[in-house]
Amino acid sequence: MPRHKEAHLIDRIGWLRASVLGANDGIVSTASLIVGVAAAQASPANVLLTGIAGLVAGAMSMAAGEYVSVSSQADTESADRVREKLELETIPEKEREELVGIYEARGLDRALAEQVADKLTAHDALATHLRDELGMAAHTSARPVQAALASAASFAVGASLPLAMVPLSSASTLTWSVSIAALLFLALLGAIGAKAGGAPIGKAVLRVTFWGAFAMAATAAIGSLFGTSVA
Repeated sequence: MPRHKEAHLIDRIGWLRASVLGANDGIVSTASLIVGVAAAQASPANVLLTGIAGLVAGAMSMAAGEYVSVSSQADTESADRVREKLELETIPEKEREELVGIYEARGLDRALAEQVADKLTAHDALATHLRDELGMAAHTSARPVQAALASAASFAVGASLPLAMVPLSSASTLTWSVSIAALLFLALLGAIGAKAGGAPIGKAVLRVTFWGAFAMAATAAIGSLFGTSVA
């Protein structure tokens, strides 16, 4: 009989987190930028140019930021892996006792905990310690390139949505049309992200729309009061 492989939602956590963050940031930051510049009475052409610049700069910034931060995580994981391998070579009995203690804390009696520790150590000692002692697993391991590409692409997609409203709106309705469209896009993004991650949809939609509205209101107020654009 073929082995059954289950698909779990947590397997998506690496790319899903980066994609949702990128798209949300793209919508909020670009829409806020557009609304702030429009509220400062800039011309539609300047608003569009500012939005395009914000899209490109934001996508590159998201990619660089994700790559650097996730690379730092990967470096830490690599250092822990090297350290654990060295400890298994130099102090195997202490490492075995650590495993036994972990399994006892999870509810196994001493004899069974020792048996489990010995069996798993014989199968793959390093993987066992990385998983059970340090909490490192394949589905949570750092993937810098994947995170960077997902963030940049999702930011560009998210930013292009409110940006597309600029040439479709008149100068007098630009602020409101971009704001309303951005909130609808955020609500849709919240629903998609919640569905993909198995989370409550209503809570996710309320969360992203509230903070998106807050950000756009703040930049619109600043643009109106001081005549400056704030991203």
